[in-house]
Amino acid sequence: MSTISKRTFIASGLAAAAAAGPLDALARQTDRKLGYAILGLGYYATRIIMPRFAECEHSKLVALVSGTPEKLKTFGEQYGIPESHRYSYETFDKIVDNPDVDIVYVVTPNSLHRTFTERAAKAGKHVMCEKPMATSSADCEAMIAACKKAGRKLMIGYRSRFQAHNIEAIKLIRDGAIGPVRHISTDHGFTIGDPTQWRLKKALSGGGSLMDIGIYSLNAARYLTGEEPVAVNAIESTDRSNPRFKEVEDIINFQLLFPSGATAQCGSAYTANFNRYRVSGPKGFIELDPATSYQGQAMRTALGGPPAPREPAPQPKNQFSAQLDHLSECILTNREPIVGGEEGLKDVRVIEAIYRAAREGRTVRL
Repeated sequence: MSTISKRTFIASGLAAAAAAGPLDALARQTDRKLGYAILGLGYYATRIIMPRFAECEHSKLVALVSGTPEKLKTFGEQYGIPESHRYSYETFDKIVDNPDVDIVYVVTPNSLHRTFTERAAKAGKHVMCEKPMATSSADCEAMIAACKKAGRKLMIGYRSRFQAHNIEAIKLIRDGAIGPVRHISTDHGFTIGDPTQWRLKKALSGGGSLMDIGIYSLNAARYLTGEEPVAVNAIESTDRSNPRFKEVEDIINFQLLFPSGATAQCGSAYTANFNRYRVSGPKGFIELDPATSYQGQAMRTALGGPPAPREPAPQPKNQFSAQLDHLSECILTNREPIVGGEEGLKDVRVIEAIYRAAREGRTVRL
């Protein structure tokens, strides 16, 4: 130990552990959990994400970022976050000097995703960013480039990829349980309320139901087929006299064509309530309803017999704590997240094509 520095010794040990494989690598790491800073203290962050850190094995909440001092005080005290680890949007860049923060989780309105991802990467922090990744594919590309330049990992918050029923559906399809996927139908929507909320302001959201809830329909079609669409059609229905829809769309129905010939009929809405998908092939179908909700997912399958409920294989963690820990595990073992920046970019590129198809009334090729 006298001939090499402690830093060099630790680095070489971690490299050897990583080479041994992900599980061995994690077993040989320090017991320190990786620290998350939650940036944006709205409902999803404070009511859904933050309570789940208590169930994480490799992640912990260590810092908060908000533009509202009252929220910083309230949630800082609730979670035992010292004032030194509470940041405003203006002072956020000082996080570079906080060694307790390894990851910044960006949970802001969509239009702010790029700037805070770039600032977090510049500060040397890994990034988890909520979906949609950004309001344009150009912004997505800039976010990927910023994290790559900084040598930091970027993951997008596709929590359903860590949820038991969705994991089971993907496995069944990949194992050939329904034969080749031929058609998917999927719809996601809810009744939106307050017309002053940021989701209904195009400058903040980038769009309406498609950007907000329709991305679940799109992403499900992509992860169920395992393919990227080659063409899209779309039609929009919006009552512009409704004060909620002065700037963004209400209903969009869109169709996707995949290279294998599989098709998907997808929908999103702000004035209808549904959360479901069915994927069909020559041997049967797999159906989830609800499919991508925070809880309560239910599966039904018809695999060579009559339709029947099916319970998925149990998962060791819920979708939220599993998502948080996945990025920490990827950092510890130097792996890429299964839903990295490229995944977010692919969805946004298709969303842009869907809007174009609806606007121009024609098929858009990808």
